[in-house]
Amino acid sequence: MAKLTFHGHATCSIEAADGTKIVIDPFFGDNPACDITVDDVEADFILVTHAHGDHIGDLLPLARRTGALLISSHELVSWAGTHGIENVHGMSIGGEFSFPFGYAKMTLAAHGARNEGPGGDGYPTTPAGFLINLNEGTSVYHAGDTALLLDMQLLKGRVDVALLPIGDNYTMGPQDAVTAVEFIEPKVVIPIHFNTWPPIEQDGQAFKAAVGEQAHVEVLEPGGTYEF
Repeated sequence: MAKLTFHGHATCSIEAADGTKIVIDPFFGDNPACDITVDDVEADFILVTHAHGDHIGDLLPLARRTGALLISSHELVSWAGTHGIENVHGMSIGGEFSFPFGYAKMTLAAHGARNEGPGGDGYPTTPAGFLINLNEGTSVYHAGDTALLLDMQLLKGRVDVALLPIGDNYTMGPQDAVTAVEFIEPKVVIPIHFNTWPPIEQDGQAFKAAVGEQAHVEVLEPGGTYEF
């Protein structure tokens, strides 16, 4: 079985059945919802949805220490290269590629594109999500920071675990996230990108009740895990 750990905000890690470690949107030290540091985290692969500070806050130190393969947009991995990160794989929206853990496909996300990393002004990034298919036959969709999109219907029946933002204000809120569940029909939904700061405070249990019987909703506290 694979294990997913929610570290707070939009930061998650996946440990595949074979022990491979995947970290998505590493943001630990300045994450008020997280009680660990980047030094506590191991990674074989790092997937980054976009370059806002609350998604790449600890990307560079994690990549340097672990040597993990960074998978993200072409622009973001090019920026990382200017900081000495050479083990990279650039992609773009709609593309997919096979990796040792399975395959990853970059999906559309509607969000801002500014690169907030040091020296990032010349490297605006295309915001994205990831559909991750693990070798053991299970799939995870991390939607990234996004509004509700009709394109989510293309994922219908392809997702076991969906990580969906519900915070509103900067991303879709609970009501639109319920519609996203209707579009995707995942088996399990884990809400993310909420309760980190006052503008995105939401009631995870109320979201679970609104989803109802459409999917199993697992509301994780930071540090909480889910096996699938």
